[in-house]
Amino acid sequence: GFVKIVKNKQYFKRYQVKFRRRREGKTDYYARKRLTIQDKNKYNTPKYRLIVRLSNKDITCQVAYSRIEGDRIVCAAYSHELPKYGIKVGLTNYASAYCTGLLLARRLLKKLGLDTLYTGTTEVTGDEYNVEELDEGPGAFRCYLDTGLMRTTTGARVFGAMKGAVDGGLNIPHSTKRFPGYDSESKSFNADVHRQHIFGQHVANYMRTLEEEDDEAFKRQFSQYIKNGITADSVSIYMFSLFIATFVQLIITAKFHDLCGVAVGQ
Repeated sequence: GFVKIVKNKQYFKRYQVKFRRRREGKTDYYARKRLTIQDKNKYNTPKYRLIVRLSNKDITCQVAYSRIEGDRIVCAAYSHELPKYGIKVGLTNYASAYCTGLLLARRLLKKLGLDTLYTGTTEVTGDEYNVEELDEGPGAFRCYLDTGLMRTTTGARVFGAMKGAVDGGLNIPHSTKRFPGYDSESKSFNADVHRQHIFGQHVANYMRTLEEEDDEAFKRQFSQYIKNGITADSVSIYMFSLFIATFVQLIITAKFHDLCGVAVGQ
């Protein structure tokens, strides 16, 4: 049965408070321990993490490793940078998460001098992709996804950012089980559904539904889309398909490397 908790003098004398960031609900130390501990036979080799954090107005992607004095950030990318590349609205949706992860990957590989060796994939299919390591030369940059305290549900945006980083040329252990389009009952993955999410088709579908049901709510929620002249029919064709396709080509080709180099120094 239930036992009454006795909070007497002895209880409070022996009570040990949890870590500050655990009390604040910011850090999952159970996960952090496993993401930072390195094998002894690897000595002082850093264990890199792809950190993805979502806020109401921004998406943050960082590659970091831990040290005694604290974490050190190797490279970072933010969704509020995307307007420079043409994506002016929807900076926190799945498509923007993908682009932010992609930008981080190309920026990081440029910084490490691996951008010409590991170009990633030039086609956005939504299907599973894993970077192939070279027979001779440096290996692919390996890091592990750090989701923090976010709920790792199927179709979550954190996995969109990870997919962008993988397509950009990073080696991140993963499967397709948490991507949009995976069916847990049949245990099958529909890559086309995932591709539609990357190109914002799910946003376009919701725009049509909301406009039919409640025009006032549509104008209120998609005011920036209306301001920029983006309709439900053009959201995937014009904005996401055009800008993301251009975005992928520019970042992966050598023509865009100078711009990435400038962004790293900012």
